[in-house]
Amino acid sequence: MDYSKSGNPKGARRAPRGPDHARKGGPKSTTPPRETKEELLARMKAAAKKDPKA
Repeated sequence: MDYSKSGNPKGARRAPRGPDHARKGGPKSTTPPRETKEELLARMKAAAKKDPKA
């Protein structure tokens, strides 16, 4: 019996991702600005004061 012909068909290995993937002149993805260490500590301290149970 030829077991290579059984089961689901294999998917396309080098299929393009879509019409707008990495298109020339397309909008660039931007990363959100990172918060500084001082902003992070202030946010954590504010959250600790807000919830005394934790």
